[in-house]
Amino acid sequence: MNFTISFSELMLLAPVMIVALTAIIAMLLVALKRNHTMVATLSVIGLNLAALLIVRNLWLGLPPGNIMGLFTVDQFANMYMLMILVSALACCTLSHAYIDSFKDNREELYILLLASVTGAMLMVSSTHYASFFIALETMSIPVYGMLAYTYQREKSLEAGVKYLVLSATASAMLLMGLAYVYAYTGEMSFMESALKIVHTLNEPLVVIGLALVVFASAFKLSMAPFHKWTPDVYQGAPTPMATFLATVAKVAMLGLFLRYVLTSGTLVLDGMMTVLTVIAVLSIVCGNLLAVTQVNLKRILAYSSIAHFGYLLVALISTDVSSVSTITVYIATYVLTTIGAFGAVSLMSSPYNNLDEAESLADYRGLFWRRPILTATLTVMMLSLAGIPLTAGFIAKFVVVMAAVAGAHWFLAAMVIVGSGIGLYYYLRVMVIMYLTPPETPRIDAQHNWGQTAGGIMVLLAALLVLVLGVYPQPLLDFAAAASISVVR
Repeated sequence: MNFTISFSELMLLAPVMIVALTAIIAMLLVALKRNHTMVATLSVIGLNLAALLIVRNLWLGLPPGNIMGLFTVDQFANMYMLMILVSALACCTLSHAYIDSFKDNREELYILLLASVTGAMLMVSSTHYASFFIALETMSIPVYGMLAYTYQREKSLEAGVKYLVLSATASAMLLMGLAYVYAYTGEMSFMESALKIVHTLNEPLVVIGLALVVFASAFKLSMAPFHKWTPDVYQGAPTPMATFLATVAKVAMLGLFLRYVLTSGTLVLDGMMTVLTVIAVLSIVCGNLLAVTQVNLKRILAYSSIAHFGYLLVALISTDVSSVSTITVYIATYVLTTIGAFGAVSLMSSPYNNLDEAESLADYRGLFWRRPILTATLTVMMLSLAGIPLTAGFIAKFVVVMAAVAGAHWFLAAMVIVGSGIGLYYYLRVMVIMYLTPPETPRIDAQHNWGQTAGGIMVLLAALLVLVLGVYPQPLLDFAAAASISVVR
């Protein structure tokens, strides 16, 4: 491994260093003088600077570079880093209003968030087993604290502890899998180990190791049958942190998983496609059927995310290393829609202390008659999640079905259509409840000026983008087409 690094290579990781530096400055500010708004503003500035630098790199079309054999910063990494930063910015703006009434220290939340984003950005560019695991844990460990941050709520504390225990188990499974693969190949680089795996297929150690890696990744991505933690953690977590887990953490893990399976020789093994197919079908079936019985909006969104990552896996099974654009279209749409849906829940919860959240469907009964614009926004998000035409969600599901059909995976294409049909029921149920006769005294409501807050503006922009990209998807398709994985040795 080459441990020398040039200035030009170092600049490829400049966005990551900006976020890490912002976290350090936030620590120093908290040590000198606590000021919630100042730390939140600093965090937003740091995330924006990193995002602007990535946009500049994409605009200039900088060639991909390999940093010390640990990271490859290419178009794929930059695109996924940009999605991570946009999601983190949304979580920052939602967190400020949500946690403003929190009685204890509020500033440390942003330090945890920035530290986790740093790990997430490193994950999508990792090309080595060491950077794979270290970046994953850098992203995951701060999330434990973020989920349990409003510890006065028992559910929040429970969510943090539950995710800590189960995520640690998955990490141990992942580490064991990587150790098995290394024991056979003697290589820690994805590409170098792939060359040895391809030449001698179906070695028991390698098969067990790669299976453990896939299963651990499926846990992090909430895929069935490793999904049981998801609804409980989403329900208990503070809504902005549930948004973070559903967007930043998922995009980072998906980016790492994609790069790993497409460059490490995993898909060459006999039976691996069958395993991925079983996981995809189980995710679609379990996610949609279990969501039908829920009366809690956050749990509905949790089960919905399980189904959506099943659709994503269908796209992975139907694609190859030269064409990950289908998956990128879907994940970009999923991020926008999830930000909008969880953002609306967060805005409904923000005027109250952290002991109360608008998570029951009963809290949304007759919302249209009190908050018509917020209702319209949430309606757009539900329609997009359902895959209704003229929304970005329709475009995403269309390209997944098209990829499955092009690859002659007829059963998987049918499963996407059947799953979408089941999903239509519970998404429409949420919408219908918002237009019913309102109760005389609503238990919970959004602020009167919700649309003028940073979080409100962000949610409205997400809804606008979902509609615009549904009508004119070409920018989204161009964005996804540019996200190609490069192999730099």
